[in-house]
Amino acid sequence: MDAAAVLEKFRASGGRSFHTYPVGQVRDLYESGCAANGLSGDEISAVSDVVVDNFRVRIYDPQVVSGPTPVVLFFHGGGWVMGSLSTHDGLCRRLAALTGLPVVAVDYRLAPEHPYPAAIEDSRAALRWLFTSGDDHGLDITQAVLVGDSAGGQLAAVLAIENASAADSLPIAAQVLIYPMVDLTMSTPSYARVTEGFPLVADTIAWFADHYLPAGTDRTTPDVSPALAELPAGLPPAYVITVDNDPLVDEGAGFAGAMARAGTEVLYRHLPGYAHGLFTSAGRIPQGEKAINDIAGFIKHRTTA
Repeated sequence: MDAAAVLEKFRASGGRSFHTYPVGQVRDLYESGCAANGLSGDEISAVSDVVVDNFRVRIYDPQVVSGPTPVVLFFHGGGWVMGSLSTHDGLCRRLAALTGLPVVAVDYRLAPEHPYPAAIEDSRAALRWLFTSGDDHGLDITQAVLVGDSAGGQLAAVLAIENASAADSLPIAAQVLIYPMVDLTMSTPSYARVTEGFPLVADTIAWFADHYLPAGTDRTTPDVSPALAELPAGLPPAYVITVDNDPLVDEGAGFAGAMARAGTEVLYRHLPGYAHGLFTSAGRIPQGEKAINDIAGFIKHRTTA
């Protein structure tokens, strides 16, 4: 198994999961871990940061062609508590390089300083900004692909559902949900199975949720647990990826099935033997890099006229 060396190093260092650290320290550890294990940065023609409302976005423009273009809108993971433009920089650069499309990464505000609904409000604002502020970003956008990793997968899923339900929907070509966190009732069986030995375990998800959601928040609402939402017709085609050693695996698989039953075209892929964090460890785990290549192929297929 090509992930063994990374996991063995984690366990040899004490095997402490994210939730056992203070917020400030876990953010620093996540930054350093992603830098050590993530993809090295592909050279992209133009990379720029832009302030939108109270948050930033980073635009990776490979400038393969000029004129109208699809764009990838990317939401990083980290349980709404950690993660940044830096932690997923290598992944975003690789997607831009492989697809030839601009990638716009959203640096939404983090909890507990900015609890729910800050992250989803920033994500909504980023999507609107993408299609209405060409003077700011310089792109002539024809359609968007929503891509989200973990908590970012929840944000992407919520936006896809809300957009499909809107009277003035935007042209979203597809959604890519990477081991998404889509049911914060945390009631699926995999929570009881993945409880120790990995950076992210069941107690980690509970810790993230407690920092993100104010006390008394209804965890069944659609913008908290999209897997429990009544799914509209017209959802964009979805690529859903889950991994074995992950408390989120059952909800990701269940959500893929629910979308398919609602009439959505779904490509579901499960990677047995791997753990949550595969994609931010793709510089050390070949399967992670291969899976990113597969995502890029899906995006190119879905954005080809």
